[in-house]
Amino acid sequence: MSAVATATASPLTRRHNPKRELWLAWWTLVVFYNFFFLVFFVITRVQPPPNPAWDTPRVVQWFHDNHFGLLAGFAIMFVITGMTTMSNALIAYSMRRMSVSRAFAYSYLILYSLSAIPGMLLMCIALTVGALRPDRDPELIYWIYDFAFLSFVGTMGVFLIGSLVWMLAILIDKNRVFPKWFGYLNLCNGLTEIVVSPAWIFRGGVLAWNGQIAWWLDMVVFGIYTGVFIFLLRQMIQREDFGAGPLPELSKAAR
Repeated sequence: MSAVATATASPLTRRHNPKRELWLAWWTLVVFYNFFFLVFFVITRVQPPPNPAWDTPRVVQWFHDNHFGLLAGFAIMFVITGMTTMSNALIAYSMRRMSVSRAFAYSYLILYSLSAIPGMLLMCIALTVGALRPDRDPELIYWIYDFAFLSFVGTMGVFLIGSLVWMLAILIDKNRVFPKWFGYLNLCNGLTEIVVSPAWIFRGGVLAWNGQIAWWLDMVVFGIYTGVFIFLLRQMIQREDFGAGPLPELSKAAR
């Protein structure tokens, strides 16, 4: 009788996979970051960032040389920006699964609902305007260039606070949703948001927006951090049992 019940329930379970929404959010996260890399590093070529010490004619020439890439690449970003809501929701879900107050998840969700503005959209809008208006005063084009890269590199406070919120939730959690060392990796990521702030002052050297500290160090840490949290979120989904206690080990979890 139990075998019949199992056989009857299995197709229903497959059709109504309770982890379906979690996997949708995770795959959306993966797709978004692949597009992000492709657009920012290949199509628009705004990363690694160009030189902040360029003079006005050189900046105008940069807009001319990258005209099509800027328009095509940022058009893609305008279309897929909404995908960030899925990743934010998945991370907030991970905090709801912890033994901590719901305030952590809600705080993170509110913070990161605004993060796309300094983290991406200001640069996309400003450089698109510069590419679409090549006939404007060169000094205005230079101002747009300055504004775009400073807004992208130098306005990271929301990411600093978000990383600290996630870190604190992980360190005090008793449900073992994430390993404790990942909490400290969040701290490392948060600290990189501080070292980029001198980019507002320096136009050359290691502290400029394209310098070894303000960009290269920050990008290496962010790249490692992003890869790690994507992997750990995948493991969390695999381990999820929709209970209220500690998550089971991966080897014991139903997949």
